[in-house]
Amino acid sequence: MEAYITDMAAFLPNEPVDNQNIEKVLGMVQQTPSRTRAIILRNNKIRERYYAIDPDSGRITHTNAQLTAEAVRRLRPHAGFSLDQIECLACGTSSPDQIMPGHGLMVHGELASAPCEVATLSGICLSGICALKYAALNVAAGITSNAVATGSELASTFMRSALFNAVTPERAAELESCPGISFDADFLRWMLSDGAGAAFVSKSASPGRLALKIEWIELLSFAGELETCMYSGAIKNDDGSITGWRSLAGDTAAALLVKQDVKLLNREIISTIVNKTLTRVVAKHSLSPGQINWFLPHYSSDYFRLPLHDRMGEIGFSIPQERWFSNLATRGNTGSASIYIMLEELFRSDRLTQGDTILCMIPESGRFSVAYMLLTVV
Repeated sequence: MEAYITDMAAFLPNEPVDNQNIEKVLGMVQQTPSRTRAIILRNNKIRERYYAIDPDSGRITHTNAQLTAEAVRRLRPHAGFSLDQIECLACGTSSPDQIMPGHGLMVHGELASAPCEVATLSGICLSGICALKYAALNVAAGITSNAVATGSELASTFMRSALFNAVTPERAAELESCPGISFDADFLRWMLSDGAGAAFVSKSASPGRLALKIEWIELLSFAGELETCMYSGAIKNDDGSITGWRSLAGDTAAALLVKQDVKLLNREIISTIVNKTLTRVVAKHSLSPGQINWFLPHYSSDYFRLPLHDRMGEIGFSIPQERWFSNLATRGNTGSASIYIMLEELFRSDRLTQGDTILCMIPESGRFSVAYMLLTVV
């Protein structure tokens, strides 16, 4: 597969928001300071994140399309690059600004660039890597000579205080004995944040410039075996099925919140990532942990870091944690944009050397899908 990431860019809106100022931006639920914020932040270990919200006025400062367009504008794959040279634009997100038109078309509109092929990839965290696979396959097949892939999220619009009810003292007390419930709707507002990333994909690397050869991208869905876990725009029924917002009577605002089936998440996510997916990828590509110089896992919270590390060891694929790279603590969980924002920081650092291999892991709990990607530094 001849497809190379020849440049990466990221855009994070406004100034970073530290843990003490989250409620200043998102607001306090019923004007009461959160009982659970400190506990959740202690588990997820996020110190700073970014919101497309003005902290003084509460006004939304960027749409999702504007966040994404700004990341694309920051790409510099070669001297004299112009946005009009983009031949294919593939955009993934779980939080588009509207139901229709597609997010990719709105990004293209913001860029006001020349006509090109545009694709919108929907979903949750996997939508960003699906966009990158679309772009890479387009270039590898010779359909276009270049492509831009993006991942972006405007999660803060789901997390403003007006959408939530106060957490009861009893519910808050549960967190100490059962930290896993911190992934429920009441608590996701302390984990998610805004941002966008972009990758420029070419059919060859530019001489004298760092590039990442895309060796392969593997995606596996287990929706045929497991019920819905993370969802928005729906309610989950007792039998595990979901009912979409258009079939609900009355006020549907509550159905638009992002929710998780926490028991299902805790029971299935690590085994899906490792035992069901990584084992297949390792066997298919004859991978060994000694081949991997950098491991970039996208996880929503540091809560999962040690269980993931330990389970990988159990299947004989232990990667020492000094070879792990994550910027969750300083960039927050930006969903489909996270892998772009991680890769961009590593790409711009002085840590990569020719021949290094980078294994990326992107899970999605929506209905349990996982992606792995292998890159080689050239």
